[in-house]
Amino acid sequence: MNRLTRTAATIRRLRRAGVGGLAQRAAARAYRATDARSLSFQLEPADIAGAVPDALPVPDATPSDRPLVVGWVTSPPAAGSGGHTTLFRMVEGLEARGHRCVVFLYDRHGLDIAQRTAELRLGWPAVRAEVRDARAGISGVDAVVASSWESAHVVLSRCVGPAHRLYFVQDYEPYFYPRGSEYELAAMTYRFPFRRIALGEMVAGCLRSELGQDSDVVPFGCDTRTYHLPETEVTRSGVVLYAKPDVGRRGYLLARLALERFHRTHPDQEIHAYGLRPADLPFPVTFHGRLTPAELHELYGRVAAGLAMSFTNISLVAEEMLAAGVVPVVNDSPLARADLPNPYVRWADPTPVGIAAQVAAAVEEPDLGAHAAKAAASVIGRSWAPTQEGVARLVEDEVRRPGRA
Repeated sequence: MNRLTRTAATIRRLRRAGVGGLAQRAAARAYRATDARSLSFQLEPADIAGAVPDALPVPDATPSDRPLVVGWVTSPPAAGSGGHTTLFRMVEGLEARGHRCVVFLYDRHGLDIAQRTAELRLGWPAVRAEVRDARAGISGVDAVVASSWESAHVVLSRCVGPAHRLYFVQDYEPYFYPRGSEYELAAMTYRFPFRRIALGEMVAGCLRSELGQDSDVVPFGCDTRTYHLPETEVTRSGVVLYAKPDVGRRGYLLARLALERFHRTHPDQEIHAYGLRPADLPFPVTFHGRLTPAELHELYGRVAAGLAMSFTNISLVAEEMLAAGVVPVVNDSPLARADLPNPYVRWADPTPVGIAAQVAAAVEEPDLGAHAAKAAASVIGRSWAPTQEGVARLVEDEVRRPGRA
């Protein structure tokens, strides 16, 4: 093909796809050519377990009159991360009982501990834990807790001496992937000889049904100190979406298609979004970016409905919406229902039509103010305190009882 022919072909493609379309194609080619996808894989090859060990060395029991040192292994925390927020609540719970915690951060690309420590202090100021690099080794602790499938591999590879190893399981993470390598690498970690602590019945049920593994179960909680009805009643209207386009289990595509239908029938209802910026939406949206919990509470205090999509364990935002008087619309799923038995949730058939219908029904409630008050009342008294106490007691029990594996 000569230069003139190539130029003519490029002009035709530009007319068909536009500048944006050509840019996307170029980016896709570069993504494949440079294997950029590998950047999202969070483990060094040397840290991937080759097999499931039958047993691991366990130290003698720790005296009950001595405070513990507990390590927590996780990826570097990102502002607004629900998984990190829940994990650090458990750290706070141990610290409130007089124990000392160490957060071991793992990033196969390397990390600046001073910078990451400052970010943790800013995002989670109540956490007092020391911060270390897990790649330097995990030692000097009475117990070490994995917090994800990747961190479970890290605990196995970087904590080599006798230790009490536990696994705080917030979701059934093989479901995050198609059936393949990552699915199996995640699933194998639930067979490691760690003590498993399942957050809620959904996780415990999946561990039993998928792998035949038992676990200790702690309840799902809700932050009703931050999220509650506004001091002064306001006229509610509009819908809010927690946008995570890059996280398949949060159902962004279905939510977008549903909101497009909803906007056609309810053009007067403002649509809000926070999280990651949605792209190429065929309807107007008020985008708020990343919000602090206080800012999010203020937004919840004036909208009528919210989309809280989840195809694995229920999202934290569903009950937080309820606490603030917002009716959450959630895709109907046995997994999501397992830890959200609330009569004010609107469960939607997971189709664009089904979700749009439930959003419309939520904003069409005859007395939105009264309905918001009832929704908020349904979660009064809920907190993360029982979860924190349950995790702390299980860690203490594991460390102070010898010979567990």
